[in-house]
Amino acid sequence: MGKNIATRDAYGEVLVEIGAAIPEVVVLDADLSKSTKTAKFAERFPERFFNMGIAEQNLMGTAAGLAAAGKIPFASTFAIFATGRAFEQIRNSIAYPHLNVKIAATHAGLTVGEDGGSHQATEDIAVMRAIPNMTVLVPADAVETKKAVWAAVRHDGPVYIRLGRPAVPQIFGDDYEFAIGRAVLLREGGDVAIMATGIMVAEALQAADLLAEEGIAASVVNVSSIKPLDVETIVSVARRCGAVVTAEEHNILGGLGGAIAEVLAENHPVPMVRVGVRDVFGRSGTPEALLEAYGLTARDIHRAARQVWQRK
Repeated sequence: MGKNIATRDAYGEVLVEIGAAIPEVVVLDADLSKSTKTAKFAERFPERFFNMGIAEQNLMGTAAGLAAAGKIPFASTFAIFATGRAFEQIRNSIAYPHLNVKIAATHAGLTVGEDGGSHQATEDIAVMRAIPNMTVLVPADAVETKKAVWAAVRHDGPVYIRLGRPAVPQIFGDDYEFAIGRAVLLREGGDVAIMATGIMVAEALQAADLLAEEGIAASVVNVSSIKPLDVETIVSVARRCGAVVTAEEHNILGGLGGAIAEVLAENHPVPMVRVGVRDVFGRSGTPEALLEAYGLTARDIHRAARQVWQRK
């Protein structure tokens, strides 16, 4: 793995690249541009940047209007505000008319840290994937973030991109190819499958190393496209391994674990364990302490994989 870079930092960098290449791209923010890193775009293209103030509903409504006028708007704020305060505008003004708005929400999950439960969005994947017409992407590192943002701008329709606050390990090289609707097999093993998303992909790879020390061969699948899901890959890996663990920095209800469970229940049921936030709110603490407290570490994935492997 390479050096640690926050996915929000990668987002800020790639926005400038995209802005230079595609003049129709505009960026909106809710008075958080230094934190969401859209300030980089604002500095380079001030006439195409709009600070909407602390008015997230207006942010999404204006983005919808710009899309209707032929622009490609990126609307950014913290995930808790994007999906919470502006849900109705996203549903009725963006997704319902299938407008070409890209919602790039930062500071998702427990790793917001000391801001606490009120600011830790652990329901946003569930909320966004339940909306018709919405594509949901959760990149695992900085490289995948840049590729996912490029894919989003080329995609016709609304996209929700989930980004984080802290620096995370680099998993992919620059030659990595991202595609909406595709899951990527990072490691192959026939005993158990670990399907992870976002920051939990790095933890899943570490868990696979721990399992290998015990003679258990784990497949690791990066599921960065939550919607649409790569049903073919998910079912194929589950069939080959016969046991599945999902790992996400999100509530186990309605997120990656729920989505994978739905697919497997309809296509190929196998023993399964979901690693994630277990239907509780977050609390204040350092990102590292919170991941430990809520059972979202490589050791927790390792433990879940051993458990589900024994149920085969």
